[in-house]
Amino acid sequence: MDIKSIIQAVYTLPDGSLKKLQKQLSMVNYPKGYHLFHADKTETDVYFIAFGIARAYCYTAETEVTFWFGKEGDIVLSYNSYIRNQPGYEFIELLEDSTLFHLKTSALHQLFNEDIHLANWGRKLAELELIKTEARLISRQFRPAGERYRELLEQQPELVQRVQLSHIASYLGVTQVTLSRIRAEIR
Repeated sequence: MDIKSIIQAVYTLPDGSLKKLQKQLSMVNYPKGYHLFHADKTETDVYFIAFGIARAYCYTAETEVTFWFGKEGDIVLSYNSYIRNQPGYEFIELLEDSTLFHLKTSALHQLFNEDIHLANWGRKLAELELIKTEARLISRQFRPAGERYRELLEQQPELVQRVQLSHIASYLGVTQVTLSRIRAEIR
């Protein structure tokens, strides 16, 4: 996915503002298994996924819990680091060889101070991410696992083809055995 499409999907920027943002970006490639972010570290980067899939996870006393997947067109950042300049709680791992656009958080914040259109872009990004987070929370709290899996199939069917079932089970809050049973019932 090209960077202009990713940026403009958040909020349409005038050409001058778009060019300012694009000048700060660099393309990077990382292999499957690479960790973009580490828990307990203040992260200073933002990434835009051109190709690949990432997951965010954290550890509990017994296991790791996947709570987010990002794919082409998604923006990857540690919210605690981005907003509060404090260590994040999540690990971000690439699940495929990936091509991303990289941006320093400090450069983005400087652009927000200089350009009202880019500041509005940043506000819109935060609003969209809040809505997505709220939807995930409501789904996890109020829908049975089978419904959550069907919703995943409807909204992001490519994940089932590209992501390990253990990560999907964790994301849905079920065991792999339960996920296998749900999948068998749907077939």
